[in-house]
Amino acid sequence: MENFVEELRWRGLLSDLIPETEEYLLKNKTTGYIGFDPTADSLHIGSLVPILLLKHFQNAGHKPIALVGGATGMVGDPSGKSTERNLLDEATLLKNIEGVKNQLARFLDFNTKDDNAAELVNNYDWMKDISLIDFVRDIGKHLTVNYMMAKDSVKKRLESENSEGMSFTEFTYQLFQGYDFLHLYQTKDCKLQMGGSDQWGNITTGTELIRRKVQGKAYAITCPLITKADGSKFGKTAEGNVWLDANRTSPYKFYQYWLNTSDDDAESYIKIFTFLTKETIDTLINEHKNAPHLRLLQKKIGEEVTVMTHGLEAYENAVKASSILFGNSTASDLRSLDEQTFLDVFDGVPQANIAADQIKVGMDIVAAFSDTGFLKSNSEVRRALSENSISVNKEKVSEGYLITATDLISGKYVLLQRGKKSYFILNVI
Repeated sequence: MENFVEELRWRGLLSDLIPETEEYLLKNKTTGYIGFDPTADSLHIGSLVPILLLKHFQNAGHKPIALVGGATGMVGDPSGKSTERNLLDEATLLKNIEGVKNQLARFLDFNTKDDNAAELVNNYDWMKDISLIDFVRDIGKHLTVNYMMAKDSVKKRLESENSEGMSFTEFTYQLFQGYDFLHLYQTKDCKLQMGGSDQWGNITTGTELIRRKVQGKAYAITCPLITKADGSKFGKTAEGNVWLDANRTSPYKFYQYWLNTSDDDAESYIKIFTFLTKETIDTLINEHKNAPHLRLLQKKIGEEVTVMTHGLEAYENAVKASSILFGNSTASDLRSLDEQTFLDVFDGVPQANIAADQIKVGMDIVAAFSDTGFLKSNSEVRRALSENSISVNKEKVSEGYLITATDLISGKYVLLQRGKKSYFILNVI
């Protein structure tokens, strides 16, 4: 077997592991799983790390299971939380589970003819028929309250000054997650659970439950929680989470997130978020240090992760869109943008609404700039035109030009420009 643990180690993806885990995985083809919490109908880039963990696991020859928490999603994981979150109803959970399933299929190979094809399971399927009496008698009796109280996720909540305490619902979460591991151990010979470092307590509850109930031996690996060098939260922007769903975060904005990564973060992210070899990464890091202004690392990370998440075409469109603002581009590049990408690229650019009738008869270029408020007066527009600094949809125009329906982008927008960096959008209604 390939050394899965060593792969995680040099990439900075290893936090904790149960002793003997590395040796066991080197000698045995193993089934391992990670749980995904369906709190939304899309995963975000914080979820990429556990997804890539499963992908590395599959690449090393092992069998990955992605568990979607249809049951545990109804309970709520207290790990890393200072207050109890709102619980989701069943209809919302089912919608979220379907969205998560579709996204996981982009990264993991569920169809390989090899015996390590990825598998997706929902813990609601085995939790829904268990009675409270059976669960308390058959599972609860094997773990003491003392053991459960010693977990960091419990202690931190109880000791926090801002905490309102912990409900019984949240306190039992580790038992539910532990039972998942036991169930997969018994039904699918699953010997390993992985997750973020904040899940160590929940994961080891599972290994302990397996040891006490069936005298079995199970293993655990966690990866560090990703942080940014400046202390700000990874995966967050001013607009909120960076999602894997293109309808929530467009491929352009997704690509831009990686492109705007700091140099310090890029050196670690190139190892964490790509499958490039160590030699390739070392070469890229050295090239980047010699010419940091070229942002080679950021561009390569953006390429690898965007292609992996959204496909090659979406990546190429994102690069094309980026060049419209930050590089050389043509009118045809601009016209090729879909409406959402166009709006993303020019997010924050001033706009004015104009009537479609004005476009039908043709709108004089001077009026387009002055009547909308882009420039202050007709004389200022004419001066700019004489300086050859006025563009419509990235093409220089002269006095007398009429804006017509043929200038519309996505059937409703016209991009006006003075000089290189001053933009204005006409929104035709």
